[in-house]
Amino acid sequence: MSTERDALLDNAYPELQAFCQTLGLVFEVVDMRWGVRDAIAVDHMTTELCLREIQSCQRVSVGPIFTALIGNRYGYRPIPRVIEEQEFELLLSKLSADESATQLLKDWFWKDENSVPPAYILQPITTHLPHYSDTRPESRLQHQHDVATWWSTETQLSRLLRAAALQAEKEGEFSRELRHRFFKSVTEWEIEQGLLASQQSNACVHLFLRELPDLSGSVSHKSSSQFIDIKEDGYIDTEAQELLSSLKMKICNNNSIKLNVHTVEFNTLTDPCNKAHAQYLQTLCQQFVSEMKQQILQRHQKSRAEEKWAWLLQEVAHHMALSASKCAVFCGRADLLNSICETTKEQDSGHHAPLVVFGPSGIGKTSLMCKLSQELRHTLGEDSVLVLRLLGTSPMSSEIHSVLKSICFQICAAYGLKHPTLQTVNAYEDLVRFFHSTLVAASQKKAGSLVLILDSLDQLSPTDGAHRLHWLPKECSKGVHIIVSTLGDGNPILKVLLGGIQNPDSYFAVGQLSLQQGEQVIHTYMAAAGRSLTPAQHSLILSSFNQCGHPFLLKLALDAARQWTSYTPVPELQGATSTKEAVSQLYERLEKQHGKVLVTHALGFIVSSRSGLTEAELRDILSVDDEVLADIYQYWPPPSRSMIRLPPLLWTRLRYDLGEYLVERQVDGNKVLGLYHRQFIEMVQERYLSAEQKSRRHHVLADFFKGTWSQGVRKPICLPSLKTSLNADRKVASQPLWFTDNVANLRKLRELPFHLLHAGRRDELKHSFIGNMEWLVCKTRACGIRSVIEDLCMCAEHTDCPEVRLVRDAFLLFKPTVDFIEGQMDSCLLYTELLARLHFFADSYSLIGSLCSQCSDFLSTSPNPTLIPLSGFFQPPGGPLKTTLTGFNKGITVLELCSQSRLLLVGAEDGRMIVWNVNDTEVIHTLTGHTAEVQCVRVIGKGSRCVSSSCDQTLRVWSLVTGKQLHCIKEGPRGPQNCALLHMEEERGIIYSRTTAQLNAWQLETGALLFCIDSETAVFTVIPGGDEPGIALAEGGLLTLWDRGTGQLGMTSKLCHLGRAVPTCTLPLRTHRRLAAGFSDGSISTDGRFDAQKVASSISFLVVAKDERFLCAGHGRSVAVFQLDPSLMKRCFVNDLEHEDTALTAAVGTTQGVLITGSKNEVIRVWSLSSGVLLDSFSGMGVSVTALVLVEDTLISASRHAYYLKLWHLQYDRRNKTTAPVPACSLLTAVSHRGEYVYFLKPGDRKKVVVWDYLQGSSVDTIDTSAEVCCLEVAQLKKLLFCGVRSGTVLVYPLEFRLDAMCIPPPEPLQKVCSIGLSKLEDRLAVAYEDTILVFDINPGKDYPVIPGPIHKLTAPQHTVSSIAVLSDCSLLCGLESGEVSFLKDSIAVPLQAHSSQITCLAISNHEIHAFVGSQDSIQRLWNLKLGLLDHEMKYKSFFFEGILCAAFSQDDQYVYTGSHDRSIKVWHTGNGSLLAVQYVYASVPRIVATPEGFIAVSHLGYIIKERFISPERIRAQYNPLQNSRDEYTVTSRERAALPLLRAPAQQGKSNKPTPQRSQSCAVL
Repeated sequence: MSTERDALLDNAYPELQAFCQTLGLVFEVVDMRWGVRDAIAVDHMTTELCLREIQSCQRVSVGPIFTALIGNRYGYRPIPRVIEEQEFELLLSKLSADESATQLLKDWFWKDENSVPPAYILQPITTHLPHYSDTRPESRLQHQHDVATWWSTETQLSRLLRAAALQAEKEGEFSRELRHRFFKSVTEWEIEQGLLASQQSNACVHLFLRELPDLSGSVSHKSSSQFIDIKEDGYIDTEAQELLSSLKMKICNNNSIKLNVHTVEFNTLTDPCNKAHAQYLQTLCQQFVSEMKQQILQRHQKSRAEEKWAWLLQEVAHHMALSASKCAVFCGRADLLNSICETTKEQDSGHHAPLVVFGPSGIGKTSLMCKLSQELRHTLGEDSVLVLRLLGTSPMSSEIHSVLKSICFQICAAYGLKHPTLQTVNAYEDLVRFFHSTLVAASQKKAGSLVLILDSLDQLSPTDGAHRLHWLPKECSKGVHIIVSTLGDGNPILKVLLGGIQNPDSYFAVGQLSLQQGEQVIHTYMAAAGRSLTPAQHSLILSSFNQCGHPFLLKLALDAARQWTSYTPVPELQGATSTKEAVSQLYERLEKQHGKVLVTHALGFIVSSRSGLTEAELRDILSVDDEVLADIYQYWPPPSRSMIRLPPLLWTRLRYDLGEYLVERQVDGNKVLGLYHRQFIEMVQERYLSAEQKSRRHHVLADFFKGTWSQGVRKPICLPSLKTSLNADRKVASQPLWFTDNVANLRKLRELPFHLLHAGRRDELKHSFIGNMEWLVCKTRACGIRSVIEDLCMCAEHTDCPEVRLVRDAFLLFKPTVDFIEGQMDSCLLYTELLARLHFFADSYSLIGSLCSQCSDFLSTSPNPTLIPLSGFFQPPGGPLKTTLTGFNKGITVLELCSQSRLLLVGAEDGRMIVWNVNDTEVIHTLTGHTAEVQCVRVIGKGSRCVSSSCDQTLRVWSLVTGKQLHCIKEGPRGPQNCALLHMEEERGIIYSRTTAQLNAWQLETGALLFCIDSETAVFTVIPGGDEPGIALAEGGLLTLWDRGTGQLGMTSKLCHLGRAVPTCTLPLRTHRRLAAGFSDGSISTDGRFDAQKVASSISFLVVAKDERFLCAGHGRSVAVFQLDPSLMKRCFVNDLEHEDTALTAAVGTTQGVLITGSKNEVIRVWSLSSGVLLDSFSGMGVSVTALVLVEDTLISASRHAYYLKLWHLQYDRRNKTTAPVPACSLLTAVSHRGEYVYFLKPGDRKKVVVWDYLQGSSVDTIDTSAEVCCLEVAQLKKLLFCGVRSGTVLVYPLEFRLDAMCIPPPEPLQKVCSIGLSKLEDRLAVAYEDTILVFDINPGKDYPVIPGPIHKLTAPQHTVSSIAVLSDCSLLCGLESGEVSFLKDSIAVPLQAHSSQITCLAISNHEIHAFVGSQDSIQRLWNLKLGLLDHEMKYKSFFFEGILCAAFSQDDQYVYTGSHDRSIKVWHTGNGSLLAVQYVYASVPRIVATPEGFIAVSHLGYIIKERFISPERIRAQYNPLQNSRDEYTVTSRERAALPLLRAPAQQGKSNKPTPQRSQSCAVL
């Protein structure tokens, strides 16, 4: 059936492979017949290996497991390789009359006394015929002789054994089944294993029967032996044919429904060019593909329906079965086991730390942990719940995410707890929190104890920071036990454990086994394997073990000894003195048995892979490796010249001999192969992966995952057997990026960048991965943005390329946004983000220019409404901003850094506290307990604990090791927050806390109140680490000392020169043993003298350097810097460091030589600590900066008005610094010249308007208005700048002639300008004052337009006008602070539907038909001014929505663009009011101006947003503009038959009320 197999391989398998890929499955075919030569089967193992492969398919396949192609040939009937002693000697007895026959059998079957019971083994052919497998050309004659001799010998052996078996059956000593073993063909063995003996569903197998009706008449044909069994004399083997008929009958009786019969004429088979033959093969392939697809789909759907719990049961069963096998051969270590069990029992009734078992590699930790799982059940009771994971031994025990998932589900099932939601399971940090809470919940259940055993932490993949062990609880609740094992001294994981679990009683070292224990292991292990050893062999193993004492060395030796026979000469046996030597000897044996090239390359590929290889991948990779194929086919040609692959049997034999040292792990939903023990990997690296070899392996792997030689692409190869080049198809799996729209090629995504990088193909890597948006989007969607960042970091580390670093940094900046998204991210979001961030560098770097072009092209062809960036307007990569950390719902109130433990504690307004590791910005703990704002946090115990105070009137003491609350102290309301609320005295174990009415002293360990001091005005302070009394400062410099142990008040004195100044902030100086205090009159003291240092205004904060050499005092917009020494405090600089707005916080970096300040106007400034020179400014916080922390070269900033932290690089590459954005952009902002110029108020001085050249990134002019500016507008067409000031004057500046200012005087009496409006044609100007509205004409002038006196004067509405719009016919639309809206036309005021809050923007369409009204609430309305009707009411609810800031109609009036406080730009359809697009821009948008292609806007971060908007005529029904957000909106539209609202006023000046109209609502979530 070789023709049929080739046809399936060529035509059917590729189609089925592609089909399975679309389902996320791997299609793997193991054809044990293909490409096999006789020389491969010298050890007679082929049949056994075939049967094992069938068993493997039955075990792992989720679809069809077996296909049989049955013709008219019964096939090869092998001699049994192993015959039990009793059977063999019975057979010999039946042949005793023929001495030559018995001697022949004894020559080839040798008795193995090591087998239990003893057995006779058929010797390898080369035992007597050494040239049988020698296919070298120079040995051709000897080889041919040995082959002929073996065929003759095999025929004789078969005849003798069958005759003896028949005789034994006749005499009743053999059963029919036993006799049949000597007659059975390999085909029947396989069919019995795969079909007849299968216990699975009938849908798992396929049978194809080919019948040749006229075969008997064609026996004389030269190729007839290929189709029917022929004896040596040329006649049909009737015995074989009878056995075939019996087999077919057996198949029909059991599986007739699955039998596909094809009747073929013999002459069509012998002629390859026959059309009927081609038609038969085509029909066979089509039928095969059709049935396979149907059954694959059915089985896949069934498995998905059953997989809810099947995956968990399979995982648990795997570890329990493996544990049982380990325990079966476990010996010794009774003392260690008893010690661990006793410790566990003692800890069962209280809180305790996890237990750690450690020792060197190969010492036997895994076996100990398995035995421990048995013993603990007896120790803690049979009702205890035991969860065991032998990490790295199964697909779901290799990555911490999947490990925690399975553990959580198992514990929940055991204790009846609620299972984690899908969202929790998918989010790693949420899953860790769930894991911790599940352990607590299990403890609270009145059930048996829970024991979690995790063996070999070092075998975990480092993914998700698994080796940092933040996921591992450092304290266990009552009745919960965690026992882990890891490598010993020098292991980083053990070092992490020692840092988190500091009790030495929690650690148990595993030592070497004694010689006596080694003997016990040998006996137990060999007995379990059904083997024994000769005395000499036993002595050899024991001697080897005695030199090392490592159980793993003993295991390696015993695994090898299982293959030893009693007749194996002792000199041929190898004994190792170390584990490394034993592994080396194993590899030497594999090389000898399977060929050095195959072993070198197969193991080299597995170790060189990034995360292991599936079996199908490894077979394909070996098939594209020319060195492997050239070695295999060096003496004979491949079966086909058009197709060449690795014969599957070769890998199967090698995999079988590797045994359990080749393990399966799960990666990306696939089972991959890897070497279990570290020493196996290290030996492969040393033995088979030199620098050159490693590069070649990565090159082949890169080609495979790239798909270079797939889809019929032929790869040339020069084979020694052909002496010419062969251009052949390798038949390897295709490697598209997407298998379907929703199924990505995860294996390619993970492996390809890694191999391109390590193969040295850097340019290819840059263009096919880093510079390929399709790849980046695919990997982000399929694997998550963290995986993309890992790849980019890997590439940046190995390549000195600024483009790579910029792309990496862009993804780091984008990551917090992706983390916030629930569900699947829309691809357009990634294209938009990268384009808006990388556009700054598009002209500087070709790779980034290409990425930007790809982004723009993709967005331009989007089938949905899309905003396309035309400029860079997001925070660019490569600059100071490193990343953003999220996790809070409200503003951040506290930052506390512990330098010793590298922990950052962050508290927020909602009471939540998060602990971050500053080295890797990973969340360590989320501390929940406070119900109101966290006001102060203090870290104690070198980072092991902390104390927090909150507006919920509690103090809470936390363990930073376990993340649990130790105790809670209830007290009264808090005092002023600008003074320290908490002081710690660790030496005495006292917490001092300030409430509104008193100072309280609490015992740290118990929370008991020690004393309190009543005072509502004093500021209490202690200086830690000494015996000085406490200090209380009050108004006027009243200073009182008090005893820190008893609270007794002492000496009181009054400090001079203070008057009635009150203390505003205090800061204890531990090193100087002094107190720094700031007062409301600007005085600063560190030693009680107040005449030396004083600043201009009240002190708002004090900050000291870590070494206390410098003290910073904030006052107003300035920060004063002082140098401290033991005797005095002196100013560092003549002038204080200035901000444009109030300075709120500072951080001092003595090591870095910088001082960093944050201000209310959102700017962070970096100053030289030595000269006071401004070194740098950071913008991008988006809100006022209220807290700063410096960690080496990383600055962390926070705000009470933001839910995030921002991390900044101080030492970023200045070459990547882009043009400076508009500094401190406020709500009063205007733009002109298509965004080239921006006009805004100077920060801190509202009397000056800055003219900013955005292209140059610098100010070109400052306009002094002499009064505070209230309104700012620009006439784009007339090129005029309007500034309305508080005095009532409107200053008009021609943009081209700014010195020629015009002045519109205020009405009498003087009133401030409330709002300014321009008509769409810019021919009318409306100015709203407090009680008057004036309308002006804007007329053409000589050099610039002129504005004569007002043409209309109207009385303003009762409430203040907050926004005004004017039409060309002088009609007015007024929005008020109260939320009311009115339309004034021809002196008639018609009220429109009011809003619930202040009107913030009014926009008129270009044709003056529609008006858009936005306010501070969530409702926006679109009015038809011609009809006087409300067309649409749009209600938008979002996580951050705080109202509309600005709006503009598109130039064709089809759309309305809005900028809002929720940091987004939205596009609405004026026809139906629907929301078309939402784009998050990271800052509020105070100004937006329509352009022909879209709009120009200004963000609050100072960036000019230029975008093009496209929308199809018909929008798909499934399109959801809110896919990437948690928001929702509703639209209520009027019926088009409604009557106009505007009508003549009723009598007595009252307008009629509008008739209520029915509306149509559409809600989109």
